[in-house]
Amino acid sequence: MSVFSNKSFLTNQGPARASIVDGSHLDLGCGTRPHNPYGKSTVYGVDIRPLSVTGTVEIRCANLAVEQIPFDSNMFDSVSAFDFLEHIPRILSSADGKSTINPFVMLMNEVWRVLKPGGRFYALTPCYPSRAAFQDPTHVNILTDTTHDYFTGAEPLGRMYGFTGSFRVVKAEWTIPELVQTSTELSFRQEMSRKRRAKRGALSYFLWDFEAQK
Repeated sequence: MSVFSNKSFLTNQGPARASIVDGSHLDLGCGTRPHNPYGKSTVYGVDIRPLSVTGTVEIRCANLAVEQIPFDSNMFDSVSAFDFLEHIPRILSSADGKSTINPFVMLMNEVWRVLKPGGRFYALTPCYPSRAAFQDPTHVNILTDTTHDYFTGAEPLGRMYGFTGSFRVVKAEWTIPELVQTSTELSFRQEMSRKRRAKRGALSYFLWDFEAQK
């Protein structure tokens, strides 16, 4: 199984599934069951392996650590990345070995590129200091609860590393992964549970919900 699609507990099935609305969604590291947290009517996926699935979902193959997202600019109303960003290296040597590239920064540029103006990016990632961020040996990109500062706001810190996009934070918070796998909104009771567990430091996953500014 691809390390980018190991989502045994995160699927787009279940009672909390979002209502279907018109629009197109792209799931990164999708495996055979792409996520659709915003409930868009048309779903696409990208995975490191060539995959085919029954139904109308189109999945394209690309290694997003070193390749562009294989879709046109301004194509999607939303993009998601579940248990995926932690597998994207922060620094690699260039092909000629004379310099370095920043794959994580370049991926964030790509996410911004394929989103329509006002499009949403939804990412769920195990986060420092939780051991879940470190225990998988394929996790090479350890995020913290302030990593989003490099990609959001009027002057993102990532500008110094080549980030050229622009995102507005809708949410950036510790969360319970099994509650946000199929819908971007929690019930009042679920939100209270999330806040209580976050206050105790009992959560291991961090959620990004960004809006593309163009």
